[in-house]
Amino acid sequence: MKTIIPKDIKKDFPIFTREIHGKPLVYLDSASTSQKPKQVIDTEKEYYERMNANIHRGVYKLSEEATLAYEDAHRKVARLINAKFKEIIFTKNTTESINLLAYTLGQKLKKGDEILITAMEHHSNLVPWQQVAKRAGATLKIMQVNKQGELIVDDKLFTKKTKIVAFSHVSNVLGTINPVQEIIQKAHAVGALVVLDAAQSVPHMPVDVQDLDVDFMAFSSHKMLGPTGIGVLYGKQALLEVLNPFLFGGDMIREVKFEDTTFNDLPWKFEAGTPNIAGAIAFGAAVDYLMNMGLKNIEQHEQELLRYAHEQLAKVKGLTLYGPKDLTKKSGIVAFNMEGIHSHDVSSIVDQEGICIRGGHHCAMPLIKELKLEAACRVSFYLYNTKEDIDRLVKALEKVRQVFL
Repeated sequence: MKTIIPKDIKKDFPIFTREIHGKPLVYLDSASTSQKPKQVIDTEKEYYERMNANIHRGVYKLSEEATLAYEDAHRKVARLINAKFKEIIFTKNTTESINLLAYTLGQKLKKGDEILITAMEHHSNLVPWQQVAKRAGATLKIMQVNKQGELIVDDKLFTKKTKIVAFSHVSNVLGTINPVQEIIQKAHAVGALVVLDAAQSVPHMPVDVQDLDVDFMAFSSHKMLGPTGIGVLYGKQALLEVLNPFLFGGDMIREVKFEDTTFNDLPWKFEAGTPNIAGAIAFGAAVDYLMNMGLKNIEQHEQELLRYAHEQLAKVKGLTLYGPKDLTKKSGIVAFNMEGIHSHDVSSIVDQEGICIRGGHHCAMPLIKELKLEAACRVSFYLYNTKEDIDRLVKALEKVRQVFL
């Protein structure tokens, strides 16, 4: 295992050979989706060129090779988060994983039950629970954030009526790293199940589901160097065993009669139909890449970039930073605004300098309103970013100011 992130790491990512508007590409939107190394791209290409066949259905060599590679991807993801093979279910993305849980867990809710979420949730970990609460007659309760963008963990929010606590490990807007173990302990103390949105944590730091004692966890391949269209739902085996399937069809059955159906073992019970086989196998290659780099190394690299970015952005006149001031409580995400300039205008102008950043509400409209904002700019780092990328961003932001002077 390498001890540092190689300085020439961008050579692994073909997209960084591109120029945007005649300028070398600087990509600062990995919280939305990450770039892909050649190793991942080649793995997906190899599947289609050498073993393209359906899984679990054929006894011929191509099918057996595809099946082994697909199942091995489950094992790689399980090792990454310290889970069992049976506890890793492949879905389309984090959104589908959470919707699967909302559907299945929601069947057990009744009027008067409580679902606890936070004010900083991405829409995909808010709307499903909101709609489930409406259908079941349950109450949706909100854990608020303080002025620094940190959660206010109030014991009074956890009651005997609390059945589900769903929250993000890391805020996709502010980069806030939430006190996961504290919240899980409080939830379990009142008998509630915990659903953790780990879309912004698993790609960037070591995450151990056994250590956290989390009941369910969701994350996406496309945010961690892998392909789009493949995500993960982790669940404790004992809990997954008793949940009803979300989708019905091929491969999730053991025996079908006209009168009834017996469902397959985990994880296939929740993977109906032909899955994204190529995506899953390439996702396995992405996990290999990340583990070779070392998640702790990636976390430390991003912390260095975060500190440097805060130092440099603070020098830009009229720029306001949002989120925790204690950077040890923050991941590699920086939200900011420039006085009198809309985030979309900022994003558009820095794009002319070959720099990709995000502007808008970031699929977290309630949080943006809580912060009394209309929108915000967001830059997000990954293992392929450098201090030079930040320097170019700062220079581009100075040009933004000049345009609007």
